Amino acid sequence: MQRSINGGSAASPRGRALALWTVLAAQLMLQMDFLIVIVALPRIQQDLGFSQAALSWVPNAFGLVFGGLLLLGGRLGDMMGQVRAFKTGLAVFVLASLAGGLAQSPTVLIAARVVQGIGAALSGPSVLALVLVMARNDNERAKGMSLFIAVSSVGASAGLMLGGLLTQFLSWRWSLLINVPVGVIVIMMIGRIVTETHPKRARLDIGGAITATLGSAALVYGFISTADAGWLALGPVASFLAAGALFALFFRTERLHRAPLLNLSLLKDRRRLGGLTVMALIVGMHFSVVFMMVQYLQEVLGWSPLFAGLAYLPLTGTVFGITHFVPRLMEVLGAQRLLIVGSLTVTISFLGFSLLDDDSSYFPAVFLPLLVHAVGIALVFAPGTVSIMEGVPEEHAGAAPGYCRWTNRSGARLASP
Repeated sequence: MQRSINGGSAASPRGRALALWTVLAAQLMLQMDFLIVIVALPRIQQDLGFSQAALSWVPNAFGLVFGGLLLLGGRLGDMMGQVRAFKTGLAVFVLASLAGGLAQSPTVLIAARVVQGIGAALSGPSVLALVLVMARNDNERAKGMSLFIAVSSVGASAGLMLGGLLTQFLSWRWSLLINVPVGVIVIMMIGRIVTETHPKRARLDIGGAITATLGSAALVYGFISTADAGWLALGPVASFLAAGALFALFFRTERLHRAPLLNLSLLKDRRRLGGLTVMALIVGMHFSVVFMMVQYLQEVLGWSPLFAGLAYLPLTGTVFGITHFVPRLMEVLGAQRLLIVGSLTVTISFLGFSLLDDDSSYFPAVFLPLLVHAVGIALVFAPGTVSIMEGVPEEHAGAAPGYCRWTNRSGARLASP
């Protein structure tokens, strides 16, 4: 007999709440991992002897693989069952985190980050899918979505603070090793308190996964290499041309495949397409600010990793606080208007960041734009996610979250070092 994720009507409210928070704990861990190593990069470079160019692959190796394989991970979740996909991906992620934390060479660390990305791509889409299908009514669905968005919104900046704390008082290795106990606890609990979804038969779109991943890698490599070689050098130009060709092949594959990773019919909805576009741009802007300010605080102002991480506390607190009121604002203004207001607010924050120079201080030169930026991000993430997920058919419960996260990761990858 196939089991339902809801666990039957006998499931207690406390049990459902525990199941939801267990899944969200994994979401927080996955969300933090892209940036938790950023504040530790100078220490990693000293310990393992990375070159400046190779150092950028510590965050990018994870981000590229995670983003490139998210669509495939969403489809595998539908085929395997969301709980099984979640547990399998999380187990891979935990083992890779252990290997990365114990790495003694740049090659091993980058390889571990690649495997982390594979595990995160398999488990990541199942998080939102589980949040959605665990809900027994509209109220629980709205609450689950609100909590998911809040956790996702604060995850990146929380990762910076935790990374700074661990690097300062323990070692940069703990920014990876911290995933091991958390992941093990989640894996042990998830099978006991969350029942499996109905697996669905489907064909795997391997060609789509390969072209999406290689296209993303070529695009990001082109942006990275322009820093040293310039925009018109052979390497960057070849990378951009290769990325264009691979993405064209990807969309052709999706149009012809019987079970595409990216169901193009979902993009015919203008609100969903607009939400995806805005989220990609705003997430890219957000991660560019996060990375830029970490470097500014450490390299220009001379702050320690701990204080560089704690500098994001106003952002994290503001996003978390405002996100609580966003559902009510969406009822009054609508998701589309809120997206516009949030996007304009994020843009205004960049005007403040552009005024920073060597003589600027954290307050007010950094603090005030960071606060404005946090308000904008909080007003974008929730309505953007709702615009993307609203009206998605049940058969795309695993794939659609992959689209959402794939778009967000595309923005994040282009903004990363």
